[in-house]
Amino acid sequence: MNISFVIVCLYIVLLFVISYYAKRRAEGNAANYTLAGRQLTTPLITVSIVGLAVGGASTIGVAEQAYKVGLSAGWYTTAWGLGAIAMGLLVAKKYRELNITTIPELLGRYYDNKGMIAGIACQILIQLVVMSLQYIAGGSILCALMPEIFTLTSGMLTSAVVFIGITSIGGMWSASLSNILNVSLKYIGIILATIVGVSHAGGIDTIKAQLPQNVPYMDLFDGVGILGIISWIVVLVTVNLSLQSIIQISLGAKNVKTAQRGFIIGGLMMLPIGFVSALMGVLARSMYPDVSPALALPKAIMSLDPVLAGITLAALWAADVSTACNLLLSSATLFSQDIYKKFINPSVSDSKFLMVTKGAVVALGILTLSLAMTISGIISTLMIGLSLTAAFSVIVLFTLFAPGLCRKNSAFYTILTGVIVLILWQTTPAIRIFPHVIYLEWLACLGTFLLIYVLDRTPITSHECA
Repeated sequence: MNISFVIVCLYIVLLFVISYYAKRRAEGNAANYTLAGRQLTTPLITVSIVGLAVGGASTIGVAEQAYKVGLSAGWYTTAWGLGAIAMGLLVAKKYRELNITTIPELLGRYYDNKGMIAGIACQILIQLVVMSLQYIAGGSILCALMPEIFTLTSGMLTSAVVFIGITSIGGMWSASLSNILNVSLKYIGIILATIVGVSHAGGIDTIKAQLPQNVPYMDLFDGVGILGIISWIVVLVTVNLSLQSIIQISLGAKNVKTAQRGFIIGGLMMLPIGFVSALMGVLARSMYPDVSPALALPKAIMSLDPVLAGITLAALWAADVSTACNLLLSSATLFSQDIYKKFINPSVSDSKFLMVTKGAVVALGILTLSLAMTISGIISTLMIGLSLTAAFSVIVLFTLFAPGLCRKNSAFYTILTGVIVLILWQTTPAIRIFPHVIYLEWLACLGTFLLIYVLDRTPITSHECA
């Protein structure tokens, strides 16, 4: 009997039990389903943001990167933590006071329709890219668990069934309550596995002796490099200021203080955990120098005691589940709130609106699975997709803190600029004058926003932003 597989199956069953319990709290109206009735406490906000951030990219993805460049890959998750703290300190209060549901709702309130439509399309696109990466990480875990049964593809299909099922059942309540289990499991499992794995390998010195000497595996900075680390921090602070799935968590809080505390505590919890995953990736490099980087962490864990291996692999899967649920729900909310209710059926009843949102969870889940089949390189893909949030962060910061500089056309042209920069960065190497696209995104979007201020004389209704 495969003990590890049994443990993971028990974990999945427990997730569905929690989801069916959460279903009762999510019923009644769409706000209960998408925002948990705005009743989330500080602990639930904390585990929700940690659950979203410490997902496949922060575990499997960091280990994959560490397998190639060393411990410095752990800065990715630290950058997430710094972003969450920035969100709590800078804009969580402003968002909560606006009493909105989505970022495009903010754009529609203050800017023109084309800006709002561009915002909807780009927010959904960004989240679908991030969501698709969770299938890759989940598939690699199951492939390592039972290679005689699961391929990477069939593992991704199985992950999709669980991700979509849990999210569609209980919405935000399901995601939040299950994250109490997910976050506890992922932290305990990954830390224990790292301690035991390093001990079984003979300690850090033995691991260092088995690594190639031409790569700074044990250096905290040199592998990724200072510029690379700064780029991650800039990207993920940007993301935390304006990505729908993150904003939706803060909007579900009981009040402003709850949202702020939850994000700050969650950010502090994230700061060290990436380096733990990175150390497991380095350990895997010393043990399995020829394995695929994407399978590095699961394969190293499978060499441990079967019970510990099962708990840890369940923890890694928990990381995927927690991230996937929030991303799916927020993407579905964007569709139902900003497309269906705004343009297709403005007079929709609350019960039908709830059904549409649940249907969107399933449809978008299937769509992201298809996208996942074509993606390779978890963190590199993620960094490119998330860079587009620079346009939203520029818009949000001006709207909240300098509304006098905002114009009706500012949102559309800033988002359009962000899209054009990203396309040019991918297709025209000559414009890559910065170490990362995020810098060019900020420069171009900021310049566009200020240029529109000069050229367009139609202001937004600034008193609403106060």
